[in-house]
Amino acid sequence: MKIEYLHASKFGNGALVAEEFKNQMAAKGVTVNVHHIREVRPKALAPADLYLFSSPARLGKPIGGMRRFLTKVTLPAGTKYALLATHLAPRPNKKTGRMPTEEELAKWQRVIPIMNEVLQGKGLVEVTAETVLVTGTRGPLEDGWQQKVEAFAARLPVLTSPA
Repeated sequence: MKIEYLHASKFGNGALVAEEFKNQMAAKGVTVNVHHIREVRPKALAPADLYLFSSPARLGKPIGGMRRFLTKVTLPAGTKYALLATHLAPRPNKKTGRMPTEEELAKWQRVIPIMNEVLQGKGLVEVTAETVLVTGTRGPLEDGWQQKVEAFAARLPVLTSPA
């Protein structure tokens, strides 16, 4: 099995998640090629069994470079993909101390829905998605993020498919 992992890490958190994912999958005998989106052309992606797209959030959306990259991606309809997003961890309101509700978080954590909208509009098929939280704008990642990546990897169909 082969996975092409395409990320748009800005401060290194997404790159750290990508490296952890690659190491976990290598232990299971799955080849993962990791690329920053600046290193590849969206219309000439290498063949793979699964494409994994990963973006940090900016104002609740995927960063502009990833949005532009996804709109230019040309893959056959029916191609399988997975998504990973890094979002800033929710914080209490400075004035009230109240944590945001699920509805409020959904307004500011739209990376995965926006990426899905673009890719599914091209006929691609999502297999799973996950969000890893970042404790500050530039990091570090939340405690237990490696376990989140491991659980995400376990949900991928390539692990249950014959090689």
